[in-house]
Amino acid sequence: MKLFRTWMIGVAALLAPHMAPAQTAAPRPAPAPAPAATPATAAKPALWVIHDHDTTIYLFGTIHVLKPGIGWFDRAVKQAFDRSGTLILELVLPENPASIQGVVVAKGMTKDGPTLPEQLPADHRALYAKALADLGLPAAAFDRARPWFAATNLSLLPLMRAGYDPAQGPESVLTKAAKAAGKPVEGLETFEQQIGYLSGLSQPAQVAFLDQTLDELPKAQTQISGMVAAWTKGDPETIGRELNKGIDKQPELAKTLLFDRNERWATAIKARLAKPGTVFIAVGAGHLAGKDSVQVQLAKHHLIARRIKY
Repeated sequence: MKLFRTWMIGVAALLAPHMAPAQTAAPRPAPAPAPAATPATAAKPALWVIHDHDTTIYLFGTIHVLKPGIGWFDRAVKQAFDRSGTLILELVLPENPASIQGVVVAKGMTKDGPTLPEQLPADHRALYAKALADLGLPAAAFDRARPWFAATNLSLLPLMRAGYDPAQGPESVLTKAAKAAGKPVEGLETFEQQIGYLSGLSQPAQVAFLDQTLDELPKAQTQISGMVAAWTKGDPETIGRELNKGIDKQPELAKTLLFDRNERWATAIKARLAKPGTVFIAVGAGHLAGKDSVQVQLAKHHLIARRIKY
């Protein structure tokens, strides 16, 4: 379940400026005050490479939100990025903010039917009310929200309050660097596709996911701290082990958000090898760890992703 909540955090981080429609009146908590300047913590996140005679593809796993002061965009990662002519992310947001919010409202909000608290099991309604109160949100903030939308917001907001910042995440840093260098930025998926994965989940799956999010909120900061620590050490085995706990209990989520996407991405990487050049692909670290990772799917295409040691 941690994997799915981490993916939700990634979606929320990308959509942060657009996630709370006016109807919800859900204020963003102020980020924690910036600490005094200190030397960056050296990080060595995992990096892989796939290549043939005329194409090189770097594969980099990200943590979607980070605190300031982690020095990861250097050494092998920076060298691989500099050598690449194109940056590929999970998705690239449309440039028109109105179109983004229009999709989010259409897919994430409802106009009638039971309110969100009424859709929750009785034993989780108090947890839900407490989560909103702890975040300083109005009790009715997500009454007209679909469960996936509320889970996405509730996954990110406590971390932002603790000082984690989407602007510090690798996707934001890499995008800025690519634009500054004049490199094209492409997406493995479209914005509409990613929102569609969430809104297309069955009602029971969405409610179960929100229930799990509420259960894990007290441990959210501890969990993200552990994942960031593993990421900075370049330890995908720990990331995979932690993120995939309980994955078999939610087969619909696992298939939709993990297995099918990993398989599609591996197919896309194979197709990209037919085009000469050098590419830097950055996706959530959870997709590059575990028994059904992108690397495992690549092996089914007889492609080996080699870990770069540095």
